[in-house]
Amino acid sequence: MIGFYSYTVILTYLSLVFAMVGIHLSVIGIYQWSFICLMMCGICDTFDGMVARSKKNRTEEEKKFGIQIDSLCDLISFGVFPAILGYNLGLSSVGWLAIEILYVLAAVIRLAYFNVTEETRQQQTTEKRKYYQGLPVTTSAFILPFAFALRYVIFGLDYLYGTLMLITGILFVVDFKVPKLKGKGLIALGVLVVVELVQILCFS
Repeated sequence: MIGFYSYTVILTYLSLVFAMVGIHLSVIGIYQWSFICLMMCGICDTFDGMVARSKKNRTEEEKKFGIQIDSLCDLISFGVFPAILGYNLGLSSVGWLAIEILYVLAAVIRLAYFNVTEETRQQQTTEKRKYYQGLPVTTSAFILPFAFALRYVIFGLDYLYGTLMLITGILFVVDFKVPKLKGKGLIALGVLVVVELVQILCFS
């Protein structure tokens, strides 16, 4: 069998599984659990790098494979999945379709740029990455569910979701530095996820 098989890619593949399940749920109208699947994709992707780095004897090919497979899965989980979810929420007009296309295109560009720069960075240093250029696509898993969590507070779910998707997509390709989460940042993210989950599960 081709490919590299080890525990280092389990979370990456699990993220893809959640994305496929979430897409299916959105198609049949179970949006609550579709958004939860999106958040689970984000949780998996947040920690997959830590799991991968825990294996100290990875070959260069394994490292490169990890970079590529991570971005390919991210494209589905945080690019295609959110766009399909938006379409199934009712954002199916020509204007919204254009935004969904631009969102996915921005995710593709962001991920391809990351692959190139990350491979170069790893060749030059063994230090951990301290910041990202542009908004990481993973953040969509925690930003977009706000549309569902706040749908009774702010105007319609579909328009709020579409607006957040447009803003997030633009930030994917805007050149600014985003510090990599660690320590208190991860704790804050954990609190945010819990709040969103409670809002989605208990007020639906």
